[in-house]
Amino acid sequence: MNLKDKIRNIEGFPKEGIGFKDITTVLKDKDAFKYSIDELKKMSSEVEFDTILGPEARGFLVGAPLAYATNKAFVPVRKPGKLPAETISYEYDLEYGTDKLEIHKDAINKGDKVIIVDDLLATGGTVLSTIKMVEELGGEVVGIYFLMELTFLNGRKHLEGYNIKSIIEY
Repeated sequence: MNLKDKIRNIEGFPKEGIGFKDITTVLKDKDAFKYSIDELKKMSSEVEFDTILGPEARGFLVGAPLAYATNKAFVPVRKPGKLPAETISYEYDLEYGTDKLEIHKDAINKGDKVIIVDDLLATGGTVLSTIKMVEELGGEVVGIYFLMELTFLNGRKHLEGYNIKSIIEY
C-alpha cells in the first residue's frame, strides 16, 4: 500500500505557507489504518520493550492501537494540566515561543525500555521532550517510530543516537 496516497495535504493550514499532512483520511480508511499499525508493529518487533508512549494528541491515535497489537502498556504524554496524578514536565522551544509536555511520575519505572510513537516527525521538539522525561524517570528509549517524517525540517538531527524509523518521508 502507498500510504502517501492516503494522507490528505491541506495547504495554508494552520497558517499560510504550511502544507498540513492530515491523517484523518488514514484513520477513516480501515485498510490504511490497519496497514499503518501493522507497519509500526513490524518496526517495534526489532527491539525489546515494556511500554509505548504517545505524545498528545495524534500519538494517542497510533500509540494506543500499537500497544494493543503488541500487548504492551500505553502511556499518554499530555499538555499541562491534563494528567490527574503527580507529574514531571519538560518545556521546549517552538519556532515562536515555547510549549510544555507532562507525564505521570509513576508512568515509567527505572530500567523500563520504552518506544515512542507519533504520527509525525517535524522539528523533533515534541519527541525530544518526551525522551528527556523518560530518561529523567530512569527509562531507556529503545525506539522512536512515526507514520511520516518531514525530512526537510531536519528533526532527526535533534534525535541523534536514537533508533528512529518512519513509514513514509516527505
